[in-house]
Amino acid sequence: MEVDNAAEQHRAASSGLQFQLHPLVLINISDHHTRTRVTQGVEDVRVMGCLLGSQAGRTVDISNSFEMRFVAGSASEIDHAFLVKKMEQYKQTFPQQDMVGWYATGSEVSDVDLHIQRKLMDLNESPIFLRLDPRCDPTQKDLPVHLYESELHVVDGVPSFTFVAAKYSIETSEAERIGVDQVAKILPSGTSTGATQLTAHMTTLHSAIKMLIARISLLHQLLLKMQSGELPYDHELVRQASGLIKRLPAIDSQQFGQDYTTEHNDTLLAILLSTVTKGAAACNEIVDKCNMAFDRVSLKGSSRKGGGGGMGSTIGLPLGMMGGMGGPGGYL
Repeated sequence: MEVDNAAEQHRAASSGLQFQLHPLVLINISDHHTRTRVTQGVEDVRVMGCLLGSQAGRTVDISNSFEMRFVAGSASEIDHAFLVKKMEQYKQTFPQQDMVGWYATGSEVSDVDLHIQRKLMDLNESPIFLRLDPRCDPTQKDLPVHLYESELHVVDGVPSFTFVAAKYSIETSEAERIGVDQVAKILPSGTSTGATQLTAHMTTLHSAIKMLIARISLLHQLLLKMQSGELPYDHELVRQASGLIKRLPAIDSQQFGQDYTTEHNDTLLAILLSTVTKGAAACNEIVDKCNMAFDRVSLKGSSRKGGGGGMGSTIGLPLGMMGGMGGPGGYL
């Protein structure tokens, strides 16, 4: 099967559709391929799935995806019943999203892709095909993602459907950016808290420093044995060690001392501000609890005043007034 790449230059004239691809779709496809490859233990593995999204005018928004199943014993026949059931479940949760196409992994388009494209036309008259190349060149700047539309062309006098390349743009929202960034920071342990990340970072630095100290100690012992004559003198190794030692005083300068002191003071100031903030928050919490407790006491005192009589009626009155009421010359 041939793919009409020349039609990419005339995309506006052929369909005029604008495709917006969300990062969540790429993450789902990559995760699907990685899990399948690890589970099956095969490097060259092919996975497929369904693309979900919505269309507003001439803009097609591809925002989510889910996996598709093959029929047992076939690598090109999809499980149509499973696909329809899965679409109904997603429709209940996301009523605004419909099936807009499908995806597959591979280095090139094959006849099997066109066969699956025709099968999916029963659910969508013009499904989109997204191909992700897992064996891309890591030095290339463009994403290894290719988007295709199917068009009816006349080939050798016979009308047939062919794939034509389509342009797309990466579209994301603020909530999706936060979610993708959180996923990227998840550690192998499954947690993503700041404290855990800081602990892992400090642990890595500690291990690196321990390894550096161990290697420097080994090099020092080797030089001492060379000096004492226990080992033959290696001039190349001594020259490298001498060059390394001569680099060390380069950081012992006035400017380095000032920069180091400034950064150290900034770090201490940040720690002090965080400690003061925590102390102020703790004091504020105590004040709120005290205010709540005394408000309850005042309310209980007010209820006793409303009952009339007794010592409860004199709470809050000056001693002079109490003496005037009950002492000599008082009202009682």
